[in-house]
Amino acid sequence: IIAEKWFAPRGVIGFWPANAVGDDIRLFTDEARSQELATFFTLRQQLTKRDGKANVALSDFVAPSDSGKPDYIGGFIVTAGIEEVAIAERFERANDDYSSIMVKALADRFAEAFAERMHEKVRKEFWGYAPDEALAPDELIGEPYRGIRPAPGYPAQPDHTEKATLFRLLDGERNAGVSLTESYAMWPGSSVSGIYLAHPESYYFGVAKVERDQVEDYARRKDMPLAEVERWLGPILNYVPALYAEAAE
Repeated sequence: IIAEKWFAPRGVIGFWPANAVGDDIRLFTDEARSQELATFFTLRQQLTKRDGKANVALSDFVAPSDSGKPDYIGGFIVTAGIEEVAIAERFERANDDYSSIMVKALADRFAEAFAERMHEKVRKEFWGYAPDEALAPDELIGEPYRGIRPAPGYPAQPDHTEKATLFRLLDGERNAGVSLTESYAMWPGSSVSGIYLAHPESYYFGVAKVERDQVEDYARRKDMPLAEVERWLGPILNYVPALYAEAAE
Protein backbone atom coordinates (compact mmCIF):
# COMPACT_ATOMS: atom_id res chain seq x y z
CA ILE A 1 0.00 0.00 0.00
CA ILE A 2 2.75 2.45 0.95
CA ALA A 3 5.28 1.43 -1.69
CA GLU A 4 2.75 1.59 -4.53
CA LYS A 5 0.79 4.52 -3.06
CA TRP A 6 -2.58 2.82 -3.18
CA PHE A 7 -4.21 5.42 -0.94
CA ALA A 8 -4.46 9.17 -1.51
CA PRO A 9 -5.28 10.73 1.88
CA ARG A 10 -6.94 14.14 1.85
CA GLY A 11 -8.11 16.41 4.63
CA VAL A 12 -9.45 19.84 5.47
CA ILE A 13 -9.50 21.79 8.73
CA GLY A 14 -10.96 25.13 9.76
CA PHE A 15 -11.26 27.42 12.77
CA TRP A 16 -13.95 29.92 13.75
CA PRO A 17 -14.66 32.44 16.52
CA ALA A 18 -17.37 30.93 18.71
CA ASN A 19 -19.31 31.26 21.94
CA ALA A 20 -21.64 29.04 23.90
CA VAL A 21 -25.25 30.15 24.22
CA GLY A 22 -26.91 27.71 26.57
CA ASP A 23 -26.32 24.28 25.06
CA ASP A 24 -25.58 25.69 21.60
CA ILE A 25 -22.20 26.65 20.13
CA ARG A 26 -22.59 29.64 17.84
CA LEU A 27 -19.93 30.36 15.24
CA PHE A 28 -19.18 33.80 13.86
CA THR A 29 -17.59 35.23 10.74
CA ASP A 30 -15.10 37.33 12.71
CA GLU A 31 -13.80 38.07 16.19
CA ALA A 32 -16.13 41.05 16.51
CA ARG A 33 -19.02 38.53 16.32
CA SER A 34 -20.73 40.83 13.85
CA GLN A 35 -22.45 38.01 11.99
CA GLU A 36 -23.41 34.46 12.91
CA LEU A 37 -22.01 31.81 10.60
CA ALA A 38 -23.54 28.60 11.92
CA THR A 39 -24.61 26.81 15.09
CA PHE A 40 -23.58 23.45 16.49
CA PHE A 41 -26.29 22.04 18.74
CA THR A 42 -25.25 19.87 21.66
CA LEU A 43 -26.97 17.49 24.04
CA ARG A 44 -26.52 17.44 27.80
CA GLN A 45 -26.20 14.44 30.08
CA GLN A 46 -29.26 13.75 32.21
CA LEU A 47 -27.69 11.14 34.44
CA THR A 48 -27.88 10.92 38.20
CA LYS A 49 -24.28 11.36 39.30
CA ARG A 50 -22.54 10.94 42.60
CA ASP A 51 -20.57 13.57 44.51
CA GLY A 52 -22.39 16.46 42.86
CA LYS A 53 -20.64 16.04 39.51
CA ALA A 54 -22.08 18.11 36.70
CA ASN A 55 -24.05 16.82 33.75
CA VAL A 56 -22.00 18.14 30.87
CA ALA A 57 -22.51 19.09 27.23
CA LEU A 58 -19.87 19.94 24.63
CA SER A 59 -20.95 23.58 24.84
CA ASP A 60 -19.50 23.68 28.36
CA PHE A 61 -16.03 23.63 26.83
CA VAL A 62 -16.57 26.90 24.91
CA ALA A 63 -16.59 30.33 26.56
CA PRO A 64 -20.15 31.64 27.08
CA SER A 65 -21.40 34.60 25.09
CA ASP A 66 -21.61 36.80 28.20
CA SER A 67 -17.87 36.39 28.80
CA GLY A 68 -17.33 39.45 26.62
CA LYS A 69 -14.93 37.91 24.14
CA PRO A 70 -15.00 35.16 21.51
CA ASP A 71 -13.59 31.72 22.05
CA TYR A 72 -12.70 29.45 19.15
CA ILE A 73 -13.50 25.99 17.88
CA GLY A 74 -12.16 24.03 14.94
CA GLY A 75 -13.41 21.34 12.61
CA PHE A 76 -11.88 18.66 10.43
CA ILE A 77 -12.60 16.03 7.78
CA VAL A 78 -9.93 13.51 6.78
CA THR A 79 -10.01 10.41 4.60
CA ALA A 80 -7.76 7.66 3.32
CA GLY A 81 -9.19 8.45 -0.11
CA ILE A 82 -11.68 6.99 -2.55
CA GLU A 83 -8.95 4.87 -4.10
CA GLU A 84 -9.26 2.24 -1.37
CA VAL A 85 -12.80 1.48 -2.56
CA ALA A 86 -11.64 0.69 -6.10
CA ILE A 87 -8.75 -1.43 -4.82
CA ALA A 88 -11.00 -3.42 -2.50
CA GLU A 89 -13.46 -4.01 -5.35
CA ARG A 90 -10.62 -5.21 -7.56
CA PHE A 91 -9.74 -7.89 -5.00
CA GLU A 92 -13.40 -8.86 -4.68
CA ARG A 93 -13.68 -9.38 -8.44
CA ALA A 94 -10.64 -11.65 -8.18
CA ASN A 95 -12.41 -13.64 -5.41
CA ASP A 96 -9.74 -12.52 -2.95
CA ASP A 97 -12.01 -11.58 -0.06
CA TYR A 98 -9.16 -11.64 2.45
CA SER A 99 -7.19 -8.94 0.64
CA SER A 100 -10.34 -6.88 0.13
CA ILE A 101 -11.09 -6.96 3.86
CA MET A 102 -7.48 -6.12 4.71
CA VAL A 103 -7.46 -3.11 2.38
CA LYS A 104 -10.65 -1.77 3.97
CA ALA A 105 -9.37 -2.39 7.50
CA LEU A 106 -6.02 -0.74 6.81
CA ALA A 107 -7.72 2.21 5.11
CA ASP A 108 -9.72 2.72 8.31
CA ARG A 109 -6.46 2.70 10.32
CA PHE A 110 -4.88 5.19 7.92
CA ALA A 111 -7.85 7.55 8.36
CA GLU A 112 -7.71 7.31 12.15
CA ALA A 113 -3.95 7.86 12.13
CA PHE A 114 -4.42 10.84 9.82
CA ALA A 115 -6.99 12.30 12.22
CA GLU A 116 -4.61 11.84 15.15
CA ARG A 117 -1.71 13.38 13.26
CA MET A 118 -3.80 16.38 12.19
CA HIS A 119 -4.95 16.90 15.78
CA GLU A 120 -1.32 16.99 16.88
CA LYS A 121 -0.47 19.57 14.22
CA VAL A 122 -3.51 21.61 15.23
CA ARG A 123 -2.42 21.67 18.88
CA LYS A 124 1.21 22.49 18.11
CA GLU A 125 1.06 24.55 14.90
CA PHE A 126 -2.23 25.51 13.23
CA TRP A 127 -4.14 26.55 16.37
CA GLY A 128 -0.92 26.48 18.36
CA TYR A 129 -2.32 26.41 21.88
CA ALA A 130 0.21 23.73 22.91
CA PRO A 131 3.37 24.59 20.93
CA ASP A 132 5.69 22.93 23.45
CA GLU A 133 3.88 19.60 23.52
CA ALA A 134 6.44 16.78 23.22
CA LEU A 135 4.88 13.33 23.43
CA ALA A 136 6.31 10.07 22.13
CA PRO A 137 4.05 7.94 19.92
CA ASP A 138 3.38 5.44 22.71
CA GLU A 139 2.39 8.32 25.02
CA LEU A 140 -0.18 9.62 22.54
CA ILE A 141 -2.22 6.43 22.94
CA GLY A 142 -3.39 7.56 26.37
CA GLU A 143 -4.44 10.99 24.98
CA PRO A 144 -2.70 12.99 27.74
CA TYR A 145 -2.70 16.14 25.64
CA ARG A 146 -4.98 19.15 25.98
CA GLY A 147 -8.11 19.25 23.85
CA ILE A 148 -10.50 16.79 22.25
CA ARG A 149 -11.92 16.09 18.78
CA PRO A 150 -15.45 14.73 19.32
CA ALA A 151 -17.36 13.50 16.29
CA PRO A 152 -21.07 13.90 15.53
CA GLY A 153 -22.82 10.57 15.90
CA TYR A 154 -20.59 9.42 18.75
CA PRO A 155 -21.24 9.40 22.53
CA ALA A 156 -20.58 13.09 23.29
CA GLN A 157 -22.97 14.17 20.49
CA PRO A 158 -25.04 11.20 19.27
CA ASP A 159 -26.86 13.21 16.58
CA HIS A 160 -25.44 12.33 13.15
CA THR A 161 -27.30 15.22 11.50
CA GLU A 162 -24.79 17.67 13.03
CA LYS A 163 -22.34 16.47 10.38
CA ALA A 164 -24.30 18.48 7.82
CA THR A 165 -23.23 21.76 9.42
CA LEU A 166 -19.61 20.64 9.66
CA PHE A 167 -19.52 19.55 6.02
CA ARG A 168 -21.12 22.81 4.90
CA LEU A 169 -18.58 24.88 6.82
CA LEU A 170 -15.60 22.93 5.47
CA ASP A 171 -17.08 22.16 2.02
CA GLY A 172 -16.08 18.57 2.67
CA GLU A 173 -16.79 17.15 -0.76
CA ARG A 174 -14.76 19.74 -2.63
CA ASN A 175 -11.89 20.08 -0.15
CA ALA A 176 -11.52 16.51 1.09
CA GLY A 177 -13.41 14.36 -1.41
CA VAL A 178 -15.81 13.16 1.31
CA SER A 179 -19.59 13.31 1.01
CA LEU A 180 -22.53 12.45 3.24
CA THR A 181 -25.13 9.83 2.39
CA GLU A 182 -28.85 10.27 3.14
CA SER A 183 -28.24 8.59 6.50
CA TYR A 184 -25.31 10.95 7.22
CA ALA A 185 -22.69 8.24 6.82
CA MET A 186 -19.43 9.42 5.27
CA TRP A 187 -18.34 8.25 1.83
CA PRO A 188 -15.75 6.87 1.37
CA GLY A 189 -16.18 4.94 4.60
CA SER A 190 -12.54 5.28 5.64
CA SER A 191 -13.07 8.86 6.77
CA VAL A 192 -13.13 10.70 10.09
CA SER A 193 -14.70 14.05 10.94
CA GLY A 194 -15.35 16.10 14.05
CA ILE A 195 -14.77 19.36 15.86
CA TYR A 196 -11.73 20.57 17.78
CA LEU A 197 -12.15 21.88 21.33
CA ALA A 198 -9.13 23.28 23.19
CA HIS A 199 -10.54 23.91 26.68
CA PRO A 200 -7.97 22.62 29.21
CA GLU A 201 -10.68 20.75 31.11
CA SER A 202 -12.36 19.23 28.06
CA TYR A 203 -12.76 15.46 28.02
CA TYR A 204 -14.66 12.73 26.20
CA PHE A 205 -17.94 11.63 27.71
CA GLY A 206 -21.16 9.92 26.77
CA VAL A 207 -24.49 11.74 26.78
CA ALA A 208 -26.26 8.42 27.44
CA LYS A 209 -30.06 8.42 27.81
CA VAL A 210 -32.02 11.65 27.36
CA GLU A 211 -35.53 12.59 28.45
CA ARG A 212 -38.46 14.00 26.50
CA ASP A 213 -38.05 17.54 27.89
CA GLN A 214 -34.54 17.87 26.47
CA VAL A 215 -35.46 16.30 23.14
CA GLU A 216 -38.37 18.73 22.73
CA ASP A 217 -36.05 21.66 23.53
CA TYR A 218 -33.41 20.29 21.16
CA ALA A 219 -35.98 20.03 18.35
CA ARG A 220 -37.02 23.66 18.93
CA ARG A 221 -33.42 24.85 18.88
CA LYS A 222 -32.64 22.95 15.68
CA ASP A 223 -35.98 23.97 14.12
CA MET A 224 -36.56 20.32 13.27
CA PRO A 225 -39.77 18.33 13.69
CA LEU A 226 -39.83 16.45 16.97
CA ALA A 227 -40.57 13.13 15.26
CA GLU A 228 -37.50 13.54 13.07
CA VAL A 229 -35.26 14.35 16.02
CA GLU A 230 -36.64 11.34 17.88
CA ARG A 231 -35.84 9.15 14.88
CA TRP A 232 -32.18 10.25 14.85
CA LEU A 233 -31.85 10.01 18.62
CA GLY A 234 -33.79 6.76 18.89
CA PRO A 235 -31.02 4.68 20.54
CA ILE A 236 -30.59 7.15 23.42
CA LEU A 237 -34.22 8.07 24.16
CA ASN A 238 -35.25 7.26 27.72
CA TYR A 239 -38.93 7.22 26.79
CA VAL A 240 -41.23 5.82 24.14
CA PRO A 241 -41.81 8.41 21.38
CA ALA A 242 -45.45 9.39 20.90
CA LEU A 243 -45.45 8.07 17.33
CA TYR A 244 -44.51 4.57 18.49
CA ALA A 245 -46.77 4.71 21.51
CA GLU A 246 -49.77 5.50 19.29
CA ALA A 247 -48.83 2.71 16.89
CA ALA A 248 -48.61 0.24 19.79
CA GLU A 249 -52.09 1.19 20.95
